[in-house]
Amino acid sequence: RSWEFQSNIPKLKSEYLCLIPGIYHYNISLRGFLKLTKNESELVKSCFTPAGRSADCARMRYGMKDIAAFKEEEFMTARSNFLSVINFELAQINYFDGRKDKITKEWKHVEEELRQHSEFGIQIRRGKDILDRQIEAIIAGESDERAKAEKIYEFIKGWYRWNEAYGKYSEFGIKKAFDAKVGNVGDINLSLIAALKYAGVAVEPVILSTRENGLPTEVYPVMSDFNYVVAKATIGDKSYLLDATDDFYPFGLLPERCLNGKGRVVGSSESYWEELKPIERQRTTSIVNLELSNEGMKGTVQTTYSGYAAVNERKKLKKFSNQQEYINSITNRLHDITIKNFAIENEDNLNKPLVVNLGVDLDIADMSAGSTFFFSPFIVDHWKRNPFRSGERLFPVDFGAALEEILILNLTYSPDFELDEMPGKVALKLP
Repeated sequence: RSWEFQSNIPKLKSEYLCLIPGIYHYNISLRGFLKLTKNESELVKSCFTPAGRSADCARMRYGMKDIAAFKEEEFMTARSNFLSVINFELAQINYFDGRKDKITKEWKHVEEELRQHSEFGIQIRRGKDILDRQIEAIIAGESDERAKAEKIYEFIKGWYRWNEAYGKYSEFGIKKAFDAKVGNVGDINLSLIAALKYAGVAVEPVILSTRENGLPTEVYPVMSDFNYVVAKATIGDKSYLLDATDDFYPFGLLPERCLNGKGRVVGSSESYWEELKPIERQRTTSIVNLELSNEGMKGTVQTTYSGYAAVNERKKLKKFSNQQEYINSITNRLHDITIKNFAIENEDNLNKPLVVNLGVDLDIADMSAGSTFFFSPFIVDHWKRNPFRSGERLFPVDFGAALEEILILNLTYSPDFELDEMPGKVALKLP
């Protein structure tokens, strides 16, 4: 069994002693940032004697001292990626009669099992026949391969309702799931792969581990590490990773839950690792145009959400029954700002940025006495607190997709006002 040296409480010392008969061969791996302070092994003669047979054993002792408590922080992936733990994976059993049973398989064996698996490879092959009529009608008269793939992707995404269950395998079988219009990740994305294959698009399944599930082992295949499957479509000289479970993602944009290290592509002849990198950023651009007069300050705020920011904002918007309720929720977050009017562009067009236009009045100060006042241009969607509050952080910061936030302020003011002070120019670079 595995042994966790680290937990939620600090420890003065943690040790693990194991005695393993020589007929059992294990792959042993240490995960986490902390180093072993004890790593000892010795041979114990004839320690294992079943039914008159005899085998030597390896006695191993692993230890750590002065172990800090494990504290999860914001913008880190799964706890299991960083917790200091030693794992044992049974690789092979050498029996007394000379037989050898290889437990940890190589990828070439796993690939073939997946291709012949009743809930994976066979579903893809059967799915082509199940979906043929629907796909034929969708791509009729379409010669452009990218356009074909996009139409099929939108069809599968719109046909199914995801039941929120993960899985690299089909849960119900493509036929049953298709008829019911509901399924798990495997049902939906294996249907997508089957449909793309029928249309002649070069496509392969990619099994992966989601962010909260931890990084998969790369040295040898551990199938329990993988809990998700997506499609990799290659069109011309470009590849697209596709997941049809979520209505808010455009063609080629993987959900953030899938952006976790590498996935294993199960090709027709061999498998290989694929980097799960975001093709877009979480990009927000705000243009604030304001006019300052003796009556106060008013103007417009235009916020453009692109990439993952557009996905997240569209999900927020859809939680409300209408646009006015969404705008009311923005008003509740603002201080001394009144929204006079609004317009929202591209709410349902996922291939374009989401644009929110606001007409605003700002109650900034009582200016009748000619007082000096401070004004901050960050009037919408600002960070309310610093997410990085630890004195020391051991774990990498992982946003999934990179953040890009741009604010442009255009301020017009009458001769009655004088600009007293502006913040200095600052450039910060973090490690």
